[in-house]
Amino acid sequence: MQKLNNKLTVVTGGSSGIGLATARRFIAEGAEVVITGRNQEALDRAVNDLGEWAYGIQGDVSNLDELDRLFSEIREKFGRVDVLFANAGIAPLAPFDAVTEAQFDRLFNVNVRGLFFTVQKALPLLSEGASVILNASVVAQSGLPNTSVYSATKAAVRSLGRTLAAELAPRGIRVNVISPGLIETPFWEKVGLSPDSVEAFGAQVVQRTPLRRAGEPEEIAATAAFLASDDSSFFTGADLVADGGMVQV
Repeated sequence: MQKLNNKLTVVTGGSSGIGLATARRFIAEGAEVVITGRNQEALDRAVNDLGEWAYGIQGDVSNLDELDRLFSEIREKFGRVDVLFANAGIAPLAPFDAVTEAQFDRLFNVNVRGLFFTVQKALPLLSEGASVILNASVVAQSGLPNTSVYSATKAAVRSLGRTLAAELAPRGIRVNVISPGLIETPFWEKVGLSPDSVEAFGAQVVQRTPLRRAGEPEEIAATAAFLASDDSSFFTGADLVADGGMVQV
């Protein structure tokens, strides 16, 4: 049985990786999906791949005018949001002593400010009993080298999940967090390290992971689908860590 029948779902950063896999899983569960992305060509390819139940809106979550436009268009076309997966994020990595002010500001603008205002601006459209899912990271609970600012942004996301769960509970809106470990996505091609450094970083994480492998986007998508559905009706404020046991074992 499809678990998201007649649900209007929104996935930010939905044109690749975890976002695209989640949009595909939501559709398979009966949902209609709005995906966002900064690159129009990538967004168009994703919508074409997803098929008739997908709708793309180009935009950058760190730009509040574009967030206003996003939810205005959703209001006009759909009138509501039943599931919001605030997934868009970036992860340029650097040694602590090499982080620049511009890098710091960009990471917080996208990963924290952008996510915060994505949820705030979606709020008037969220239906009673809606599910909000925030994409954090296992690095919020670990101390991997070169992740100082990225880890701080994801710790902020985890904290925000708790507060929003408390504030939105009177409306029956559930807010939960997913904290993925290392996942095989194009995301890791954009972290700002050399290919050799990325490979070494991945090998280090896998070595610390009891399952001895990286995760697949579809595994995070399955977690998001659970949190989006009524199967998780008694979950709010939770952090589902999908990391192959890296910080749990």
